Amino acid sequence: MRWPGVALAGGITALFLIVSLRAVMQGGPPLGLAIRLVALNGVLALSIAAAMTPFLAGIRAVFGRPFLAVHHLFAAVGLVAALLHPALVAIGAGDLSVLVPSFASWTLFWTYGGRVALILILVALAAVFLRRRYPTSWRPFHMLMYAALFLIVVHANLIGTDLGDPVVRVVVNGAFVVVVGAFVVKRWRRRKVRKK
Repeated sequence: MRWPGVALAGGITALFLIVSLRAVMQGGPPLGLAIRLVALNGVLALSIAAAMTPFLAGIRAVFGRPFLAVHHLFAAVGLVAALLHPALVAIGAGDLSVLVPSFASWTLFWTYGGRVALILILVALAAVFLRRRYPTSWRPFHMLMYAALFLIVVHANLIGTDLGDPVVRVVVNGAFVVVVGAFVVKRWRRRKVRKK
């Protein structure tokens, strides 16, 4: 890995360490802390995986590895965390109904938007496994990951314990802003190519 890759990897690692240490500093029971840690690191990993999609050549040049290898590494970490978080919440509550989306009110829908996000993530993941079988139609389903990330970030801001910490709030929301920027860049580049 070249020095820009080392620097970028170091910066990314620092983000994970910052949110994790701030969460640990807040304390709490072991299960509650585990729930918060997988949530924070999961949303960061998914955000990083999504943010790098417009920069295929750049990722290879910086990290010295194929884009998909780097992208899939962060995506895998994020997906494991996205599954672990609700599983641990259900264990803590002793009730599987905490996994069921709530449509009782607009407020509850957004407050517990992580439940809907979990469904979208599973659909987006299934699309990856079906991309060879459906090469022209898998991508729109995989792009549901952006909607899932939005729901997760809203959910985190509304009831996430650690987002009361201004540093954690800036890191998590900042990462999502970067994802939105990357999404816009990707769409703009594709439109530019089509015009040619």
